Amino acid sequence: MGNCNACMRPLEPEPLTPKSETTPKHRKKHRDRRPNPFAQSPSANRVLKDLAPQARISDKYTLGRELGRGEFGVTYLCTDREMREALACKSISKKKLRTAVDIEDVRREVAILSSLPEHANIVKLRATYEDEEAVHLVMELCEGGELFDRIVARGHYSERAAAGVARTIAEVVRMCHQHGVVHRDLKPENFLFANKKENSPLKVIDFGLSVFFKPGERFTEIVGSPYYMAPEVLKRNYGPEVDVWSAGVILYILLCGVPPFWAETEQGVALAILRGVIDFKREPWPQVSESAKSLVRQMLEQDPQKRLTAQQVLEHPWIQNAKKAPNVPLGDIVRARLKQFSVMNKFKKKALRVIAEHLSVQEVEVIRDMFALMDTDEDGKVSYEELRAGLKKVGSQLAEPEIKLLMDVADVDGNGVLDYGEFVAVTIHLQRMENDEHIHRAFMFFDQDESGYIELHELREALVDESGETDLDVLNNIMQEVDTDKDGRISYEEFVAMMKTGTDWRKASRQYSRERFKSLSVNLMKDGSLQLQDGFTGQTVVV
Repeated sequence: MGNCNACMRPLEPEPLTPKSETTPKHRKKHRDRRPNPFAQSPSANRVLKDLAPQARISDKYTLGRELGRGEFGVTYLCTDREMREALACKSISKKKLRTAVDIEDVRREVAILSSLPEHANIVKLRATYEDEEAVHLVMELCEGGELFDRIVARGHYSERAAAGVARTIAEVVRMCHQHGVVHRDLKPENFLFANKKENSPLKVIDFGLSVFFKPGERFTEIVGSPYYMAPEVLKRNYGPEVDVWSAGVILYILLCGVPPFWAETEQGVALAILRGVIDFKREPWPQVSESAKSLVRQMLEQDPQKRLTAQQVLEHPWIQNAKKAPNVPLGDIVRARLKQFSVMNKFKKKALRVIAEHLSVQEVEVIRDMFALMDTDEDGKVSYEELRAGLKKVGSQLAEPEIKLLMDVADVDGNGVLDYGEFVAVTIHLQRMENDEHIHRAFMFFDQDESGYIELHELREALVDESGETDLDVLNNIMQEVDTDKDGRISYEEFVAMMKTGTDWRKASRQYSRERFKSLSVNLMKDGSLQLQDGFTGQTVVV
């Protein structure tokens, strides 16, 4: 989950005029025709339609070295030709905006960043450009590193420091909510320091999943990152309160080094979130003040109506008296946990980035052959039964509910079958999320000597930080965790297991992540309640 550049990561916004995500009324079986968001690549069209004609980006800015890359483009160091100011330019390849949803996302983030007033803790959008190849977003450069990295590097970490970070995050949430924006994806990786100075401001850098909202409006789309997702998101009925929950999860991690709700699978994480049991017994919680625990409890309140607002968080005694909060180090255990949590995420994120770079549409001939394979009665259409049988033939591991979900998404006219155009859409979607070849490419990225194993030195070289150093103890811990057969190296099988634990590698496709969580919620929802399989007892738990 690392940042693809020094200031921001791949953009994931929605339209300038926000589409309604409010809870829909019950509809008849026959749906109105709607554009298929996966039917074709609209990359040839103009993305930022309301952007006034202007000079080329190269007329005002000089693009320098690459700062990072992600699923949709590359970020470069960018210098203003006149002012000589160093900035960051995210160039989003229009060819990689494969769906209408991708385009809407870019439009929405631009709209949100443009609408928010200037704030010390929100990255500033300086300019936007568009040409035939890409959309270019020029933003302020944040080169002070990630939140967790700064904490670990300081050596001394206390409640007082955590309170300062919590105040900043709460101020960002308050600012967003005051201006009708719900962020929906608050997590440590989305906060960077502006520079390397000790007093550098902390800035939120990614509004890719954010939406505009009106008072009382409820949303149903399941988005966000599993560890930080509020329970009402899983129930598909939520509002801006989700941001306070996510901030509470971050605060919990800041104080003890691990997430409050964790499991080996998505369903396990969902179960932990919905149960809402918060552990205050493990170290270092016995040494943490009751005031800090009180704030965490109230931010992680299951009932969003009883949960604190961002303003109430700022008014909490622990935040109000932040300068009086204990300045005693929380101990090496917290710093070690934060470091391992951060670097393990970077290991996965580095692999996800490699995967993302190889998620491309297959040649038309291959898709046509697959269509012919599945269309067994040769009527020019693929039924649900043919799709299910065909997916099994090609080795797909998708469960039946997920196949039904894909069928529903791709079947634009609602006639129960897929014509060739609809089939192309679902095939592209599947190729973006289920291809072991992508995992193998990611593995080979780390396995530089092609020995078939990732050795410790290869892991260290791949995860070296900006200072050129990587904590050997943390790498050893990661190696021990992933290296299940304890032979001192990571095999391909162990790498695959690591990628599918906790964070499903298929989230390299943002679109798949959305549909995956929607499917998870649909599968869990029975008779108006959430029913989950307890991983320990095997019993069904009704929430």
